[in-house]
Amino acid sequence: MSEIGFIGLGRMGARMAARLIDAGHTLIVYDVDAKVAVPLIARGAKRAAMPTAVADAAELVLASLPSPAIVRNVALAVANGSKVKTFIDLSTTGPRVAVEIAKALAAKNIAALDAPVSGGVRGAEQGTLSVMVSGPRAAFDTTEPVLKLFGRLFFMGEKPGLGQTMKLVNNILGACAIAITGEGMAMGIKAGLDPKLMIDVLNVSTGRNGATQDKWPRAVLPRTFDAGFATALSLKDTRLCLEEAAAMGIPMTVGKAVREILEAANDTYGPDSDFTIMAKLIEERAGLDLPIKKQGRDT
Repeated sequence: MSEIGFIGLGRMGARMAARLIDAGHTLIVYDVDAKVAVPLIARGAKRAAMPTAVADAAELVLASLPSPAIVRNVALAVANGSKVKTFIDLSTTGPRVAVEIAKALAAKNIAALDAPVSGGVRGAEQGTLSVMVSGPRAAFDTTEPVLKLFGRLFFMGEKPGLGQTMKLVNNILGACAIAITGEGMAMGIKAGLDPKLMIDVLNVSTGRNGATQDKWPRAVLPRTFDAGFATALSLKDTRLCLEEAAAMGIPMTVGKAVREILEAANDTYGPDSDFTIMAKLIEERAGLDLPIKKQGRDT
């Protein structure tokens, strides 16, 4: 494939872009923060001055951006590019924005795929993400070899926004798992149970979930709280899921409770904290005073 455009070089985007370079692709990159492009420029990527310039230079443009509003603005800028034929949004925007983008780009004869990813920073780095794609099948078939570099692909259907809906469902379930596991663990610890033994039991019992199998062994029990997904992003996705559910007439009582916990975690520990910090918040609400480990020290 000729040069590929990549817009958005944050924690996820930079790592996905690096995988494209590893595979031998030449990249045209853009980010509002020019310095984050420096490591990719050093590896042969070319810097563009604006999103439209990326779309002037590449037939395929991918984006990994932090909010639906930013994705919308970038997509509309890309639509004015002279060379772009396919735009792939790897961000989490929700189905309504995906439909809006697909319609706007189709008017310019540009195919749009929404392809949100799950798996965190580690998955982006190792190419083990799950990629949930929807949009024109022909565009998916053409770009499949590129998307495969990021991980396992799931084609959700041709209707715009199906990938986004799947991603929102995944992310709210992931946040719910952390919240409810945090509550159960706090109860057990306060009663005198050993937390590691609790996780061992849960993981061979009906209470096991993604939090008990991955987040607790990797980030909560070691007290590092560094699973790789920012609290602010989890809160954004949860709010977005609830908004989309409300628009569809679907009640999400549990989801609303998790949003409250995420809001409190975001306020207490800051937007850049890891979303596993919900467990620490729940511990404190339960009257537990367990440490957080930072740079080899307990605090």
